[in-house]
Parts: sequence; structure tokens; C-alpha cells
Amino acid sequence: MESVNFIEDIINEELAEGKVTTVHTRFPPEPNGYLHIGHAKSLCLNFGTAEKYGGMCNLFFDDTNPSKEKTEYVEAIKADIEWLGFKWYEVHYASDFFDVIYEKAVKLIKDGKAFVCDLSAEEISATRGTLTEPGKESPYRNRTVEENLALFEGMKEGKYSDGEKVLRAKIDMASPNINMRDPVIYRVLRATHHRTGDKWCIYPMYDFAHPICDSCQGVTHSLCTLEFEDHRPLYNWVVENTGVEHKPRQIEFARLNITNTVMSKRYLKKLVEEKFVNGWDDPRMPTLTGLRNRGVPAQSLKNFCEAIGISKANSEIEIGYFEHFIRDYLNIHAERAMAVEKPLKVVITDFSGSEEEDFDVNPNDETAGTRKITMSKELYIEEDDFSLDPPPKYYRLKKDGYVRLKNAYIIKCDEVVFGENGEIKELRCSHVPSSRSGNDTSGIKVKGVIHWVNAATCVDAEIRKYDYLLKDAQYPGQDFSERMNTNSVHVFYGKAEPYLAGAKDGSSFQLMRKGYYKKVNDNGRLILSEIVSLKDTFNVKK
Repeated sequence: MESVNFIEDIINEELAEGKVTTVHTRFPPEPNGYLHIGHAKSLCLNFGTAEKYGGMCNLFFDDTNPSKEKTEYVEAIKADIEWLGFKWYEVHYASDFFDVIYEKAVKLIKDGKAFVCDLSAEEISATRGTLTEPGKESPYRNRTVEENLALFEGMKEGKYSDGEKVLRAKIDMASPNINMRDPVIYRVLRATHHRTGDKWCIYPMYDFAHPICDSCQGVTHSLCTLEFEDHRPLYNWVVENTGVEHKPRQIEFARLNITNTVMSKRYLKKLVEEKFVNGWDDPRMPTLTGLRNRGVPAQSLKNFCEAIGISKANSEIEIGYFEHFIRDYLNIHAERAMAVEKPLKVVITDFSGSEEEDFDVNPNDETAGTRKITMSKELYIEEDDFSLDPPPKYYRLKKDGYVRLKNAYIIKCDEVVFGENGEIKELRCSHVPSSRSGNDTSGIKVKGVIHWVNAATCVDAEIRKYDYLLKDAQYPGQDFSERMNTNSVHVFYGKAEPYLAGAKDGSSFQLMRKGYYKKVNDNGRLILSEIVSLKDTFNVKK
């Protein structure tokens, strides 16, 4: 099968050599928070690779740290995967295999390859050495097998407090890879587990549980991000020394980093807890539930992940590149509509009654057809589409100037009416009867076309626009609060055509000349929530 990345090169080679007959991957989130856009790359890779090769992909929850894990997060992760259209083969949890993992730890002790250590976490860290200096062996490293078995059993039975004792693999304190210097593989941790309750008071470390769980599931290719590359020798050591029958292979790839985006569950959780945002599904959040709530199409996210590809080199993708794929999808699939966020009243003095105009539902969809919009004497246009002192090459409405109303007539501003405080109250205009859109015989050439809504039939609309949570593109690791945009939501109380009020809740629209918006019905109140702006600075080759 033709490969598109180095991981598929490896798989193709193994299939050709007969080392693998069926590709089996797994997506392994820890249920300690909601998935964010960075997880989408791994999610699409694991599920997509299995799909391509006619294999299987498990949903595997790494629940080895009960102090931070919740069933709420488990259900949210499942919903995110279903939203993206993927189907898992089986659902497994690390906790499904706690008995097996414990048995493998006992086997290491019996084989003289693990020992119970009384050093504290700080003492272990201090004796681990550096990249240029070897570590120092624990004074408890040479305990007998019998003593280690008894102590480990005591850990399991709850005889020791948290941190009082740990089980460490006995490997090599002089290894150039610090991860191989007698790593901790079990610790005492009294915390109620979201699935096993208080059955266990000892829990395996991720590096120990990970390869054993992969083996138990029959995983052939354990796809991890690059931070696990230095852990691969330990992964392989566990596979080779615990006697597992099935031997999976770990392969690392570069994680996804995006400018102006908080890409850390820890920081995202802090945003939620400190109420900087309105929950994990806030439309500004880069969580998958936040993107879904914002109205981002699932397919656009999958298209983005496919386009950025898989590599071994870390890089940072501009947020605008992701937004391009959202626009690209919505440009084809979203209906068009009109709304004004800062209404300015226009009175067409020589127009009487009302008239229906044809409006293209979606010019990029030949089957979409047209619908009727009503024009009458009084309209609303955008306040920003009129200027008393226009700059050069200003093609919108100005005093004594002409502009075309979208799908309607050319109008001319004859008079500006001011309010008591000097603000523009309304514009009095005339229209060119022979300039009707689609049948223009006026001979008047105008470069400007503006959107509008009919004053008699329009509805009130709350229009929400969003900025990035991070003020700048760079995020070198400081606390997020140093770079947070404290003014990332902008609310306008405008007017919208009545068609939007009757549209299905959650529908996506391109508001002409404004951007792509999601329709929200809040107890009869129309809310138009921005998905992405119209501006696209990326020219992606098709």
C-alpha cells in the first residue's frame, strides 16, 4: 500500500516481511481533562492508520493516576471521537489490567530485576545523576528477592504511607539514558479510583503500564509523540523482561503545536477553574468540545490534520492555517445570509411598498437554489459602510455617492440626518429603479456592494465575535496568564434577516461580508456566534 509518512513506511515493510499481518493501534488519552486540538493529530493518526490498513484501533484510557481522573472526562473523550466520525474496535482501561501489571511486577522481583526502595522522591532524583555523570545506586538495591516480595506485598496491603516506599526496576544506574537508571515502576497512592474504587492503594507508573497494556490488547504499533522517544528503551525493556507474549512496537512522531493557542491540559484546566472561560466547551477554547460548540466542522479538522502530515521534527503551525481549512469547508457547505452588527437606518425616500428579491442560498452549491428576501422603504446597513469623510478609493456609501445593495438596487445617499448629540441618526437615500440586480439597465457603474436587512421584517440578534486566547503567536513556556487576552469576546446587538430566526439551531451560515457564524437559539433569543472570519491569508494549493 502506498505510504504517505514514515510510519506507513515501517508498517509496509513489516507487512511485506510478514512480521505483522493485521495493523492494530490504540488512541491512549489519560482521562484527566478534555481533549484539545493537539490530541486531534494523534487521534486521526491512530484511527486513520487502522482504517487505511483495514485494521483495528482501540480506545485506551490510561487511568493510572486516580487523583486526577474522572468519569466525566471519559465520556467527553468518547463524544469527541464520535464527533470526528471514528469508531473504536474495543474500549480498554489500564485499570482493566491492574492484576496483570501487578503480576508482571512480581515476576521482575522474582527474577531479581526489581526492588523496593525506601528513598524519597527527592532522594531518588538527587541520586539519578546527570547526562554526563552516572547515578548512584540505592542502598536498598541489593535486598533479597524474599524481602522485596514481602515489602511489595506490604505496599499492596496498605502498610505504608504515600511516598514511603516505591518499587524500582533494577536496570543500570550508569546508563546514558537517564530513564533506564532504575526507574520507579510502582508507587503507593491512596486515592479513590473512578472505576476500581479503593481496591488498590498502589498504582503502576505510566512507563511500566504502557507496554504491558499494549501487549494485552494486541497492539502492533504504539504511536506516541516525540517526548516518549527517550522512553522507548524502557518500553522495550519492559516488553522483553516481563514475559509478555505479544510484543508491540513503539514509534514516535512530532506533536502538534499551534500559534496563539494554549496547548496544555494543565493550563486549560486552570482557565476553567479560574473562570477565565465559561467551561471546557467555551467557543474560545481549543478543546474538541469547544471547537464543536463553536461550530467548527469535524471534517475541516480532519482535513487540517491530514494536510500537516506526520514527521519526526517538531514545528509550530500558524493558527491561520487551521482557520483556512474551516473556511474552505464552510465556503462550500454553509448557506449565505445577511445581518448587521452595528445597524444604521437607511430610508429610501422614493421607494414605496415592498419587493421580493432573489437571494443565492449558496453560490458554491448548484443544488442550493435561491430564496426570497424582502426589501422595503426602510433598511439597516452597517454603520461602518458609511463615511462622512471617506478615504481615497472608498467604494462604500458616502454623501452623494452610489453603492449597490446586495441582490437589490443601487442607491444614492442624498441626506444625512443627525441626532441631538451629533451622531448619525439615519441616511435618506434614493434608488435607481432600472438598477435591479440581475436586470440592471441603468448604465451606472458602482464598485461597492454592501449587505443590508429590511427594517420591517428583521429580527434582533446578539452577534458574538472572538479573538485568540493568547495575545501573540509565540508561547515559550511562561504561565499562560502572562500572555492571555483579557478582551477576547466582543458582543454586538444587531439586526438579522428573519430567515435566521427560523433556521435550525446549530446551523452554520456565511454572514455576507462578515464571516462564518453558528446560529444559536437561547430561549427564543437569536444568537449568532462566530466560527471564523472571512479573511484568509493562506493560499493552499489544491
